Amino acid sequence: MKNVIFAEKAPAAVGPYSHAIDCGNLVFLSGQIPLVPETGLIAEGGIEVQTRQMMANIGAVLEAAGMTFDNVVKTTVFMTDLGDFTTFNEIYAEYFPKNPPARSCVGIAALPKGALVECECVCVK
Repeated sequence: MKNVIFAEKAPAAVGPYSHAIDCGNLVFLSGQIPLVPETGLIAEGGIEVQTRQMMANIGAVLEAAGMTFDNVVKTTVFMTDLGDFTTFNEIYAEYFPKNPPARSCVGIAALPKGALVECECVCVK
């Protein structure tokens, strides 16, 4: 059985997908890009601003699912410029100060709406 999670505080999906799917003990969060929920536009600024907005969006989806960053066990990060990895990593670490989740980070050519970074998560209750 699966339950669809809709997060009112997160930006609307830019395609045919749900913010998250609850499958019992696991919750799968769709990739979040740095969209500003109020405008639907990418947060203006470089990787620092975009990473913080993306993480805020993840936080909103986690909250809607009744969870926190402590529930995240795996992330997959997509970046258009791995030269931004150090800056991204410093900000990302603020959200996972102890026992960070497993993670993959992949450099790709492009992301929706021109975003610099996207992150999807797997969580456990």
